[in-house]
Amino acid sequence: MGRPFYLAIEGVIGVGKTTLARLLQPRFQADLLLEVFEENPFLSDFYADRERYAFQTQIFFLLSRYRQQQRVRLNDRPLIADYTFAKDRLFAHLNLKGDELRMYERVHQALAEKITLPDLIVYLRASLETLMARIAMRDRPYERGMDPAYIESVRQAYERHFAQYDEVPVLVIETDELDFVRRPQDLDYVEGLIRATLSAAEVRARIEAAGEPSAETQQRWEAIEEFLTLTKAVGALGAALSANSQEATETALRALDTSAESLHRLRQLLEVQGG
Repeated sequence: MGRPFYLAIEGVIGVGKTTLARLLQPRFQADLLLEVFEENPFLSDFYADRERYAFQTQIFFLLSRYRQQQRVRLNDRPLIADYTFAKDRLFAHLNLKGDELRMYERVHQALAEKITLPDLIVYLRASLETLMARIAMRDRPYERGMDPAYIESVRQAYERHFAQYDEVPVLVIETDELDFVRRPQDLDYVEGLIRATLSAAEVRARIEAAGEPSAETQQRWEAIEEFLTLTKAVGALGAALSANSQEATETALRALDTSAESLHRLRQLLEVQGG
């Protein structure tokens, strides 16, 4: 982008948000905004008895995240966060009900108006099996014995949230076959997607600011979108081939088909533009 950007990484517990944020920081020469969840004194009790400690846990998170978000300033460097303020409401609707939820909503509404929105949200998606494996691998004391049914409910809540989210652009990345810690090519793939999507978002913003786009401008935008589709498919193909499993082979074949179709459409669009 032509200016410092604000990138937020989102996804379910254990999907790899903080890890990816740390890995991307030097590549984008960015500042980091990491969620400080360990400071919540109710968190361990919440995982042991969610119904009893949900309200205390949620209000503490809300105020803590708001205090952090007040420090969001874009100067001469990009900013990468491992969460969005909007996630707090997602968890509140999952864990609160009745008077507690209504009270939470009043506080959240008053605070959300003062929050700076990111330029792009990267939504990391993963299956329940993958999430549970990653949670077990990092072995945080308060996450031991975590109920898979709760993680699945969180996963579904994220799916519903981003299915209707339209405040800022969202880049969805499937991570079941990715290992951006051990495989540099997977991290290259994610970085490339983010850079391409940020550039496309800026182009789209300029088109919208200019009013009704011309036919030529619209064709250029269609070519950019098709290029993004091709980039995702090629990256997914590389990640699947690296994973070396039967499921990965099937994913690779689907990605290969998508790549071929997208390349064909992109060639057609470029031929039209070239006259």
